[in-house]
Amino acid sequence: MKLTFFGAAEEVGRSCILVENQDTKLLLDAGVKLTEQQTELPIIPKELLNGISGVVVSHAHLDHCGYLPHMFSTGFNSNIYATKPTLELTNVIVSDYLKISKPSEVTKQGIASMVKHYKNVDYFKTFSIGSFELKLYPAGHILGSAMIEVKDKLSNKTLLYTGDMNTRSTRLLPAAYSEHLHADVLLTESTYGGDEDTFPSEKAVLGGFIGSIKETINSGDKVIIPSFAVGRAQEVLFILNDFMRSGILPKTTIYIDGMINKAMRIYRHNVVFCRDEVQKQILMSDEDPFKSVFFHEVKGRRERNEIAEKQEASIIVTTSGMLKGGPVVKYLEKLAGNSANKLILVGYQAVGTPGRKLIEGASEINIGSKKLDIKMKIEQYKLSAHADRPSLMKFISKISGLKEVVIIHGEREKMAQFAEALKGSYHVTIPSLGSSLTLP
Repeated sequence: MKLTFFGAAEEVGRSCILVENQDTKLLLDAGVKLTEQQTELPIIPKELLNGISGVVVSHAHLDHCGYLPHMFSTGFNSNIYATKPTLELTNVIVSDYLKISKPSEVTKQGIASMVKHYKNVDYFKTFSIGSFELKLYPAGHILGSAMIEVKDKLSNKTLLYTGDMNTRSTRLLPAAYSEHLHADVLLTESTYGGDEDTFPSEKAVLGGFIGSIKETINSGDKVIIPSFAVGRAQEVLFILNDFMRSGILPKTTIYIDGMINKAMRIYRHNVVFCRDEVQKQILMSDEDPFKSVFFHEVKGRRERNEIAEKQEASIIVTTSGMLKGGPVVKYLEKLAGNSANKLILVGYQAVGTPGRKLIEGASEINIGSKKLDIKMKIEQYKLSAHADRPSLMKFISKISGLKEVVIIHGEREKMAQFAEALKGSYHVTIPSLGSSLTLP
C-alpha cells in the first residue's frame, strides 16, 4: 500500500491523500485551502485523476470536500462515498463556496456530474473499491463525519484515517468511535497535537463563554459569534438555547445568518445521527431544539442592516468562522467601531486569517477589499470539534496492532511536537507536500 500526499501535509487545509496498491487507486478526501489571497487546490496532477476508482469523503468541510466540483469539471466520473449527512451538507458547502469564490474552472456540467456520483454509505458497513475493503466509523467532529478504515485485500494490511475527529461527546453528537479498532497504520489529524494543546473542561470554557455573553447582553449591547456553518454553529446555538431556557442567560433574540440555517435543517432531518438525548428531546418534549423560540433566521441584506442598527441587546451567530468573508463582514462594518460590543471566536483560526490576526492583537484587519478598524472587544473560547493532545494520545493507544503513525493536518510546530510524543511507541512520519510513503 502506498500513500501520496497532495494536501494537508505540513499544513491545515486541502486534505487529499492518494491510497494505492498494484491495481486500485482511491482518494481520501478532496479539499481546498482558502487563504487571504487565493484558493489553494491539491497539487494532484490532472492526468492522475482518470485512474482513480473512487473518492471517500470524511466530512463536509471545505478543506475536505471543496475540490470535488473541480475534479468533476475535468471529466472525472468515479463515485464519491460518504455518509448521507456528509453528502447533503457537501451540497450546501460547495454551493456557497462556488457563489463566493467563483472558480472559473468549475462548470455546471461538472457540478451536476458530481451529485450524480454520490454513494451513501452507512457507518460500520463494509464496502469495496477495487481491491480495497472499506468501513466508516463515527468521528464525532460534525454531523456524518467519519473515520475511514482501508483494508488492502492484496497485502492484508489495514490503514485507519481519522479525518477530523473529536473524542468528547457534545450536545449534539456522540464522541468518536474508539472500541475494537485495529490498524497497522494510522493516518491522523494533528490540529491540536502541540505540547500546549490541552483543552480545559467544558464546564470551565462554558463558564467564561456564557458569563461574557451575559455581561454584554445586560449592558444592552451586541455579541457577534462568527462560526463555521456546519458543526460549530449548531453546537453554539444549542448551548445558547440551553442556557436561555434555564434562565442563566437573559432571554434575548439569537439572529442566525448565512448558510447556518440550511445546515440546521439538514441536521434536523438527520437527527438519527445525533445523540440519543437529542432524538428523545424532539420526540418527547414540546420544544424542538432546532426551532427554538429564541432563534430568528435572517432573511437578507436589508434585515441584516436593521439588526446591526437596532438599539437592542442581541446575539448574532453568523458565517464565516475565520472572518474571511460572508455575512459577518456586514455586521463588523456596523458594529466593530463600538467598544461596548463583543466579538467571540469559537473555532480554529488558521494562520494568516483575519480571525487569527485579531487573536494575536491586531486592531485593524483586511477582509477582501475592505479594511476594518476593530474597537469592539475580542475574546476566544475553544469550543473545539477536534481532539486535543491528551485525547489523541489516548485514542491512538487503544488501536490494536498499530505500528506506524503518519501525522497530517496540522501546523508544522505542533506536528513536530506531536511526533516527538509518539516516537517512543510507534514509527512516526510527517510527510511533506507531494511526497509518497510506501507502507510496510
